Amino acid sequence: MNFLNPNMLWLAVIIPLLIIYYIWCGRHGATLRVSSIGGLRAPRTLRYWLQHLPIVLRMGAIAMIIIAMARPVERHSEEEVTVDGIDIVMAMDISTSMLAADFTPDRMEAAKQIAAQFAADREGDRLAVVAFAGETFTQCPLTSDIREVQTALASLKCGVIEDGTAIGNGLATALNRLRESGAKSKVVILLTDGENNRGEISPRMSAEIAKNMGVKVYTIGVGSRGTAKYPAQDIFGNTTYVDVEVNIDEALLQEIATTTEGQYFRATDENALASIYEQINQLERGEVHVTAYSTTEDLFMEWIYYALVLLLGELLIARVVLNRLP
Repeated sequence: MNFLNPNMLWLAVIIPLLIIYYIWCGRHGATLRVSSIGGLRAPRTLRYWLQHLPIVLRMGAIAMIIIAMARPVERHSEEEVTVDGIDIVMAMDISTSMLAADFTPDRMEAAKQIAAQFAADREGDRLAVVAFAGETFTQCPLTSDIREVQTALASLKCGVIEDGTAIGNGLATALNRLRESGAKSKVVILLTDGENNRGEISPRMSAEIAKNMGVKVYTIGVGSRGTAKYPAQDIFGNTTYVDVEVNIDEALLQEIATTTEGQYFRATDENALASIYEQINQLERGEVHVTAYSTTEDLFMEWIYYALVLLLGELLIARVVLNRLP
């Protein structure tokens, strides 16, 4: 609570002065001198205990009136926050080469975990998950339910569809998720560890479609440079690791990103991949609009009502209750 005329509160100094005057009058009023009061002493009745209540109520009423004169007000402030959200499709390569162990524990698991962390920081946006290898499918359509997106990412597995790397088809499927999007900003994050070797739609054609749709594509190549450990089985059925060459078509991924005004990133380990997602997270932020509302409620009459109630209580006690008590 605030006061529009706080200087009026200084009038409260008259209250202790009035109390002192009341006590002085009580002690210096009419007196009767007697030799002994032994026979005059009477038990203290209800009148005795209530005799000072009217002045207490009157002082309270004066205090209420002084507060009312200081013009008490209550200010209410509200903020309305609106976010221009972004629609983001994460297109994930789930070909068997994503099982390579140059990431911890492997490329697939690291990519899923880091993408889930990225999704957790996209409050207010809609996200979708598309998976591709030799074929493509939508794992999760556009949704603002972050938990649903994270669950979809966690359930991705290598080897569930025909193997290969259909980058063009994967991007086309991601774009199809954005076809009906009315978002101001639309983004695809395409992650792969190989070269385009499957699919009916070329990556360049998909990139042109993305450009015409106003979709920005961030491409990420995952894999160490040179060779990487890849799980295989020996003649006894035991899992062993062999060195395989890492081949990422960086020129193609760079071209897709450039065509769509996105960026290409290379991740050689999980820390680099996490840093890339953080960069994308900072580059693609929705616009936040804050509208502030402020209202002022005048409490003047409320304190006047309190004063009237106290004055009415004083009147009833002094003129009705005390006059009727013996």
